[in-house]
Amino acid sequence: MLIASAGYIINDYFDLKIDAINKPEKVVLEKTIPRRQAILSHTALNILALLLAGFVAAQAQHYEWLLLQLGCTLLLWFYSTRLKRQYLTGNIAVALLTSLTIIALFVYEPALQYAARLPLTGSPSSMPVWVMAIYAYFAFMLTWIREITKDMEDLEGDEAEGCVTMPIKKGLEYATRFTIALSLLAIIPLSVAAYALFRNNYKLLSGYVILLLVLPLVLWSVFISRGAGKDHYNNASHLLKLIMILGICSLLVYHS
Repeated sequence: MLIASAGYIINDYFDLKIDAINKPEKVVLEKTIPRRQAILSHTALNILALLLAGFVAAQAQHYEWLLLQLGCTLLLWFYSTRLKRQYLTGNIAVALLTSLTIIALFVYEPALQYAARLPLTGSPSSMPVWVMAIYAYFAFMLTWIREITKDMEDLEGDEAEGCVTMPIKKGLEYATRFTIALSLLAIIPLSVAAYALFRNNYKLLSGYVILLLVLPLVLWSVFISRGAGKDHYNNASHLLKLIMILGICSLLVYHS
């Protein structure tokens, strides 16, 4: 959480001119918060996060674990300063960072490491590992879709600052088709997972996945193709946020 917060701060710091064009009413840097204070806050949050991660690594005698948090910190810096303005690279970097919040559990939890080595038999002992893999994949794909959707919304400011996002390089129509293709790549594994969950007596979670994840993604794909303009893409981005929240809430159903 601390590293993510620091990432948002440094992103706003380097995107000040872009945000002044895309969403001037939401800009707070230099209006209420000095840029120097933003940099100091970014540094302090990262240091605190690395100290906490270092403490956990030291307690477990696995100092290499600290490389995970350090890598995330550096990737967020390069994203804000360089990758964000490049074609696809920035989108994939943010999607990877989101999925790492789940993948990191495999690093820290010995039980998951053991279960990951079991054969895929569908047994209850191995089921949580594959469920978590689906969550990580879902987080990656939904974040990637949303990042492209945000680029579609922010096209004007990004273009003015020389960014090379997909909507700028390939056009809005191409970007729309690409997000729909990504949503299908999310829908298909989710549907397969729902079937596997149903076969393994996770009937409630299976129904949840179909009704509150698969179906909303199908409807979102229809929605994104039926309009254009800043407000339309803003609404599409908010709908993706809602689907992400529904994905997180499914953990409650899984443990019920």
